[in-house]
Amino acid sequence: MAGIDPAEEINELAGTLRSIQDVLDLDAMRKQIEELEQQVAAPDLWDDPEQAQKVTSKLSHLQGELNRVEGVARRLDDLGVLYELAAEEGDADTRAEADKELDSLRSDIGALEVRTLLSGEYDAREALVTINAQAGGVDAADWAEMLLRMYLRWAERKNYATEVYDTSYAEEAGIKSATFTIKAPYAYGTLRGEHGTHRLVRISPFDNQGRRQTSFAGVDVVPVVEQTDHIDINEDEIRVDVYRSSGPGGQGVNTTDSAVRITHLPTNIVVSCQNERSQLQNRATAMAVLQAKLLERKRQEEAEKMSELRGATTTSWGTQIRNYVLHPYQIVKDLRTGTEAGNPSAVLDGDLDGFIESEIRWMRRQESGAAE
Repeated sequence: MAGIDPAEEINELAGTLRSIQDVLDLDAMRKQIEELEQQVAAPDLWDDPEQAQKVTSKLSHLQGELNRVEGVARRLDDLGVLYELAAEEGDADTRAEADKELDSLRSDIGALEVRTLLSGEYDAREALVTINAQAGGVDAADWAEMLLRMYLRWAERKNYATEVYDTSYAEEAGIKSATFTIKAPYAYGTLRGEHGTHRLVRISPFDNQGRRQTSFAGVDVVPVVEQTDHIDINEDEIRVDVYRSSGPGGQGVNTTDSAVRITHLPTNIVVSCQNERSQLQNRATAMAVLQAKLLERKRQEEAEKMSELRGATTTSWGTQIRNYVLHPYQIVKDLRTGTEAGNPSAVLDGDLDGFIESEIRWMRRQESGAAE
């Protein structure tokens, strides 16, 4: 930022960081880390592997978050010294290094500030994501598979655990749909702005005349259900079908009818799971997915009722949200925030943080406006 005194900007960033530390409540975070460390040290922790994984994952996340905030604070302290050193010695290289670090800290503190905006009822939950191919034929199926890879690569970059519950492969290429979880605290709050239709424009690799093709895929993001949620599903409200798991091109993956598809008759919501070997395990996972979908439906209905009471229009994320153009030029642009990236390959390889941070800020503004 030309024309701004670095010392002045360091002071401003320090003020922002103090506000972030107050919101995150670092003392409470440290206390929670101590409690989780005691649980992890318990000899019977792994008697319940699922609970053990949740405890260790939460501990790892909190330790990482605390280290991140404390590391930024140390870097900010060191930066003032670096600028003083550069001025005393008239060292252009040291000054350039300090300017580069200031840019980096500006970005990192902005990302921490976004984290403080995740205060919704379900924001701290893990995320359940479903991707569906929409209009565009085989290109749309290929596009859905590209999006699946994009989100899994994003999670991999963050060291977030993921589990793919179900993949329905298309006949020629790509996938019809896929459902997976991202098992990290605040995954839902972070990713809920990705919910909507994603549009791809490119020269189709499946068109022998090399024509440009537009294809669409839908992304659905809901919070994972927890034990405290009350979602009752009556047995007479569901239809359960079992079938044989299959891979790409119809290839049989399992020789038994272990895959499970559940239809919730009142809402016509259909979920399926085929990643487990046991039909019983697949049914349990599919029921958990159905509960998550019904929880999100309930949340949306409650939000709509509140909006009607306020006389406000309801906010829907289920529209076209982002364009990915690979031809005749290259750009990825979010239609809500205006955020752009000129390197679609990097975005499709999981470089999503710029888009995600912008949409979190955008959603918070929308929700704040609706509440007034």
